[in-house]
Amino acid sequence: MKYPNGYISVIGAGAWGTTLAILLGNKGYDVTIWAHEQEVIECINSTGKNQIYLPDVVIPHYIHATSDIEEAVKNARYIINVVPTQFIRQVFSKAKPFINGHAYIISASKGIEKDTHLLPSMILEDITGKPVAVLSGPSFAIEVARGCPTAVTLGIKDRKVGLIIQELFNTDYFRVYTHDDIVGIEIGGAIKNVIAIASGICEGLGLGNNARAALITRGLAEITRLGLSMGAKAHTFSGLSGLGDLLLTCTAMMSRNFTVGYRLGKGEKLQEIISSTRSVAEGVPTTLSAYELSNIHGIEMPITEQVYLALYKDKPPTDALRDLMTRSLKPEFDAY
Repeated sequence: MKYPNGYISVIGAGAWGTTLAILLGNKGYDVTIWAHEQEVIECINSTGKNQIYLPDVVIPHYIHATSDIEEAVKNARYIINVVPTQFIRQVFSKAKPFINGHAYIISASKGIEKDTHLLPSMILEDITGKPVAVLSGPSFAIEVARGCPTAVTLGIKDRKVGLIIQELFNTDYFRVYTHDDIVGIEIGGAIKNVIAIASGICEGLGLGNNARAALITRGLAEITRLGLSMGAKAHTFSGLSGLGDLLLTCTAMMSRNFTVGYRLGKGEKLQEIISSTRSVAEGVPTTLSAYELSNIHGIEMPITEQVYLALYKDKPPTDALRDLMTRSLKPEFDAY
């Protein structure tokens, strides 16, 4: 079954983009996936697999991959951005002339753009002038691709359009909730990757479960503090795109950002870690942006600060731990 006006373009053929293309294709939508790497396109079109980013998962034959951005977006009713945050501006500036007036954009990227400090939806709105919805939450791509039960949040201001897009993604294994706090959803999705690096460092240093529990809890406090300073709603951070995503990313080696932290904790240098993998760990550039935002907004983010020093100033993880644990004493909650 094909849906009328159901042409969907997924921009970005990493693990998550490929997974969303499969999910939507299996629902009967006409899906095209755009990729930058020619080898990814050839692999998808000739073998029905994305062996580079989502190995051994079968991609339905009716999903077509292309490197032609005009072909990908010109007829699309829905355009799903899954480009790594630092490349959104470059890709969508090329796509803009071909995006039709009826297209709706949904962003599934997580991060903060360097220098501008813009969230993915803000970058896309800046380029296209269109309203942008966001899809976020605890969702490892490989588990969704295998049909494992997953719940996520769709951030969107227009309730009527939100109901349509909610139904667009929802399946019997992929449950979609809606919420109107786009900033809060994106802050949760971005900063959890910073905390995940810190959690990986804890694991690499062998610090135990007590340390990880404390880190996740205090990390959530930092995420909430930054989110509120940027106009987000407090309760957003107790939801799927806040606590849910944070728990997942901070507790599994499947997380790219956790793995970066783990290898740092084991003594490897950042450059050798980055050069050894093709997958993007969004937490690395996001750490810099989050650190700068904390200074701009005048808020304390001590975990983020120590991750920044470890990544960008080559501070030994053991020294970062010591400085975190020996900070001046204070109440857990500001109102106490």
